[in-house]
Amino acid sequence: PAPVKPPDGGWGWIVLLGCFVITGFSYAFPKAVSVYFKELMKDFHVGYSDTAWISSIMLAMLYGTGPVCSIMVNQFGCRPVMLIGGLLASSGMILASFTTNIIELYLTAGVLTGLGMALNFQPSLIMLGTYFDKRRPLANGLAAAGSPVFLSSLSPLGQVLLEKFGWRGGFLIMGGLLLNCCTCGAVMRPLDMGMKRKMEKAQDKYEAKEMLPIGGKSEEGISTTDGTKKTKKAKKKPKKGKKLLDFSIFSNRGFIIYTISKFILVLGLFVPPILLVNYAKDTGVPDTEAAFLLSIIGFIDIFARPACGMVAGLKWVRPHVAYLFSFAMLFNGLTDICSARASNYTGLVIFCVFFGISYGMVGALQFEVLMAIVGSQKFSSAIGLVLLIEAFAVLIGPPSAGRLVDALKNYEVIFYLAGSEVVLSALFLAMATYCCLNR
Repeated sequence: PAPVKPPDGGWGWIVLLGCFVITGFSYAFPKAVSVYFKELMKDFHVGYSDTAWISSIMLAMLYGTGPVCSIMVNQFGCRPVMLIGGLLASSGMILASFTTNIIELYLTAGVLTGLGMALNFQPSLIMLGTYFDKRRPLANGLAAAGSPVFLSSLSPLGQVLLEKFGWRGGFLIMGGLLLNCCTCGAVMRPLDMGMKRKMEKAQDKYEAKEMLPIGGKSEEGISTTDGTKKTKKAKKKPKKGKKLLDFSIFSNRGFIIYTISKFILVLGLFVPPILLVNYAKDTGVPDTEAAFLLSIIGFIDIFARPACGMVAGLKWVRPHVAYLFSFAMLFNGLTDICSARASNYTGLVIFCVFFGISYGMVGALQFEVLMAIVGSQKFSSAIGLVLLIEAFAVLIGPPSAGRLVDALKNYEVIFYLAGSEVVLSALFLAMATYCCLNR
């Protein structure tokens, strides 16, 4: 059957809500776990870098298992994959609450929970793409807003759980919260079901006509031709093999440009928010005020993402959404460079406001641009391959920035470096897209 037309609403809003929750858990959870690091360092007698690997492994699993998720989605569909993912994510945190050393934590909270969240994140975006077309930029913006909303709520919740139940009790309750991913997976109803219902209705009408005494022979003729069509379709079906991973997208020049620019972007994008709190503390800002800086970024981010999604959905903007994405990256990179010399709390607050706006714009547009380039049919394979390539950048970027800080004892250089990487990715995307369009 021909692909079903996206309804741009209806049950799609429930799918959007599920995607909002999944995006929130996927991006915020690895950062929210950092609340427990000090207690883990005391209990297991390890350093900060050892505990930081928990978040890094989670993110690496989220990005690196992209092709595996694509294969599973193409083979089994989005809903079963998401239900399995929710159970894996939950069981990972529950098992982590019983661990006795840091290696066991890497395997449970890192690998198992990370894999579970990966199996939820990618299918939820694929489902969002199938349910929305005209309103897709807005839908992507609203779904992306889940990240800052959950980050601003999961971190304080983690602190409360740590104080009341300790890190083991906190991990157990967090594992219970992750079972909500199964609920989100359950609402991801495939559009084919709606099509089947339409076919059933059409069949009922046909049967009703057949029962009427008019045109017996003609009806028989229709039924026989219909039967021959069905047999032809049945014969054709085995010839068509389901592609587990569609590598033909690499022939798409736009996809290659997007992938290269995204790799350069990820090298520097996550560095400033990771180092911001320590940077503020080193400049003499009190601990509570330093932690509040991340809340400012999160609060601005909540409004920036849906607003940017609305702008991207405008008739005269949508055909040029790649340029809007490159502008968002340029804005983000220049914010990093300009804030490198911020020496007081006021300067850091101003940086957080502008960084929140630009970071929100990048978050809202990244998957919208990919959907516009490859289309909804090839999106499941495209996102898997892009996330795999990004995984290498995630593993290179923040850890190398941390080592540079240890070696140079200077945060300015790191902000300049991260900002220049983001600016380079913006310029590459804009120039390559322009040349590609000219050709």
